Amino acid sequence: MGATPSPFAGRRRALSLWSAIVVRKHACSIISSPLLRMKPVRAAALAGVRMNKGRLGRPLKRLVELALTLVAAMIVVVVFFRAFENRFVYYPPHYPDGFDSPKVYGLAPVEVWIEARDGAKLNAWFLAAPSSAKVLLWFHGNAENIGMGLEQMKAFARLGVNILALDYRGYGKSEGSPDEAGVYRDGQAAYEYLVQTRRFEPKNIILYGHSLGGAVAVDVASKNPCGGLIVESSLSSGREMARLIFHVPGIGYIFKSRFDSAEKIPSVRAPVLIIHGTRDRVIPFWMGRKLYDAAREPKSFFAVEGAGHNDVLAVGGEPYLARLGAFLETPERVRAEPARPSGPARPAGYSKV
Repeated sequence: MGATPSPFAGRRRALSLWSAIVVRKHACSIISSPLLRMKPVRAAALAGVRMNKGRLGRPLKRLVELALTLVAAMIVVVVFFRAFENRFVYYPPHYPDGFDSPKVYGLAPVEVWIEARDGAKLNAWFLAAPSSAKVLLWFHGNAENIGMGLEQMKAFARLGVNILALDYRGYGKSEGSPDEAGVYRDGQAAYEYLVQTRRFEPKNIILYGHSLGGAVAVDVASKNPCGGLIVESSLSSGREMARLIFHVPGIGYIFKSRFDSAEKIPSVRAPVLIIHGTRDRVIPFWMGRKLYDAAREPKSFFAVEGAGHNDVLAVGGEPYLARLGAFLETPERVRAEPARPSGPARPAGYSKV
């Protein structure tokens, strides 16, 4: 039984014949064309113009137009995200939102004002513990201010150390608007306030940061001597967070904010304690493990079983406070972990940004 003729066979023959005619026609004209006597770049340009005027140039022209449209669209997307990035990243609650009276919690912190190097006026609370030479420099998370942390401050006060709780620019009563470079400057200003104004020795300053505050604490600790670094429920990098939130490869490179804590933490020359809830749905547990892996010894990891992002203290309870207290008392004696911290692993199929 013979093969059935292809319905496209006639079209192919017609196309081949048409192509042969076109090639013969253009070959004759090109041989005698002045293009051959021109420089290659000039000849290619003129040839392209002439081709675009014919049928052969129309698909190429459409392809170029499509490519330019896509590039323009990408530029618009990048400009949009860059212009409104801070609105996507920061959620600063302003005074009086969250500001209960400290007296309700049995606390009497002193309100202080700190000036950053760029002139921003920052609001902070200093809770004194006269019998202690150590101070906990506390950087809170996003969508919080120092007023919202009074219950946690009451728990930390039981540890018997001085506490300085800072509001970044744009948060609480602090002036300005937040951005990555700005919150880093704010953290540095708080550190310098403790050293220069309160006269604390750097070895007695323990940096503590939760979530966004963890990135600030890592940045300050990577640039200054300190007695220890505690990072709780914090991200390894902003690009990895963007990849998780938007599920678009390469999306992290659109944003200016980097928060590259995993790259900075190896520069910290002090004992490190990483704390993370095993059920954190905001910043995944594996990011805490990544920070731990990147940190230098001595270091320790405390996995709070069943804790999410904002309830580590409530779920961890006394064992959590005991772990903090032991680190504050003798951070240099932090025990090295013999094995990788347990908890949820990086999701399958995840790719770096």
